[in-house]
Amino acid sequence: MKLPEFLAVIFDMDGLVLDTEKTYGIAWQKAIVEMGYEFTEDFCYSLSGLQANAMEQRMLDFYGIDFDLKLFNNLSGKYWREYVNVHGIPVKKGFFNLLDILKTKKIPYCLATNSHKENAYECLQLANLKDVFSCVITRDDVQLGKPAPDIFLLAAKVLNQPVSKCLVLEDSLTGIKAAYQAGCNTAFIPSVFPIDLETTRLANYTFNNFDDVALLLRNGN
Repeated sequence: MKLPEFLAVIFDMDGLVLDTEKTYGIAWQKAIVEMGYEFTEDFCYSLSGLQANAMEQRMLDFYGIDFDLKLFNNLSGKYWREYVNVHGIPVKKGFFNLLDILKTKKIPYCLATNSHKENAYECLQLANLKDVFSCVITRDDVQLGKPAPDIFLLAAKVLNQPVSKCLVLEDSLTGIKAAYQAGCNTAFIPSVFPIDLETTRLANYTFNNFDDVALLLRNGN
């Protein structure tokens, strides 16, 4: 396998660089169960990568229009902070390996996330990655979040590279859709198994982890 020619790399954050999906899932489950509803793994997976408004609409569609979003947000936020303040947020396997190769090859990179700026920087701080990304594009920087292409279009502009020469690393269907619409090359590194087949069909490449990508780059891609 050989990656297409690219000049820059754009990382997603939640579920891709940071293992936040687990922390969110724990908090969401505790909040929803406390509210008297059932929370399944399949429903949790369906929320992966969604921006806040889309996630709230998914909640209303699933639980009904009487579902108390304000209470849910307050409870899940409380449970999330309780968990990460004790356990922190782990960084995904192989990330630092890939980062070292990008630096050695002088390939520019940035972070592009559907999270709001305050939340993104809080997560990076909790993962001890506060100073790793000199460029962080968040939901606050664009008109529309993923799956719209706005975040990746802006990221390419900030990196000063053609969008077609940017390689986007994503872990969710929402993110892959956004990158595809932007015209980027896409690499899917799933955070949830079994792998979503729709995402693999849409992505240019599918990898198990960052180490797989790093191996291709190290071997001269």
